[in-house]
Order: sequence, then C-alpha cells, then structure tokens
Amino acid sequence: MYLVGILLAAAAFWMANSGHYKPLMLGFAAVSVVLTLILSLRFKIVDREGSPYARLLGFLAYVPWLAWEVLKANWVVIRACLRADLDISPALVKVRTTCKSDLAKVTFANSITLTPGTVTVEIQGDKMLVHGLYEANTVPESFISMDARCARAADPRGAAS
Repeated sequence: MYLVGILLAAAAFWMANSGHYKPLMLGFAAVSVVLTLILSLRFKIVDREGSPYARLLGFLAYVPWLAWEVLKANWVVIRACLRADLDISPALVKVRTTCKSDLAKVTFANSITLTPGTVTVEIQGDKMLVHGLYEANTVPESFISMDARCARAADPRGAAS
C-alpha cells in the first residue's frame, strides 16, 4: 500500500513540476518514477514512517491546534518583553512522552520548540529536557495535551489512547 502511495505521489510531483505532457516526456516520467520506486525498495525506505498518507488527517487536525497554542504563547512572551521589570523565571524540566515512533517524538519536540518561550534541549528515549521562560508554565503536566495530540497526529497506530 505504501508503494502505491509513493507511486502516485511521485507521479503527481513529476507532472506538477514538469508541465510537459507529450508522449516522450510522459515516457521519461514513467521511467523516473519506476526508477525511484526501485531505489526506494532497494534502500528499504518504504515503510510506515516514510509514507505519511495514513497520518495526513491527523496532521491536518493537529496544525490548527498547534497554531493556536503558538499564538497564545506569543502573547505571553510579548507581554514579558514589554514589561519594565523582567519577571521571567526560567526552568528546565524533564517531560515524558507517550509518542512511540521517532517521527512522533521529533514532531512533539519541534512543537514544543515552535511554541515561544519553550525549547526542547534534549531527547533521550521517552524523556525530553525542556527549557521554559516561566517555571509555572514549564511543568510536565502542561505538555500532556500536546503530547497526546502529537501522538495521535504523528503515529495514530502507536499512540497510547
């Protein structure tokens, strides 16, 4: 199934970027797509993580939620920057993730880093070291919702429900 998805995606990508639909060019397209599939199989890169089609709907639901979280965090950081007294209280905290796949873990870590005022410093197994501007907002419990949503979006079959 993943091979069919890659075949369709590669053909659509080639057609969209080429803009040529003459028989010779379509022949080149077929050869290049088939060669890409053969190389993908030979290099063993056709797998669940390399084929995002099963996760597309999850990511489409996750992105607006993440955008809203980024906007809310931006407001907090802007208020901190505009105050006369700098009232931040930086903290480092270890956050445990329920994400199973590497893709889900990286998506979670990047989501934390995209949110202003927080940075994922390190990933070790199922734990992440996160730096935050405010100690009160940088507690492991504050990342539970993002973790669960990330696990559903990036690895729907491996997510803990």
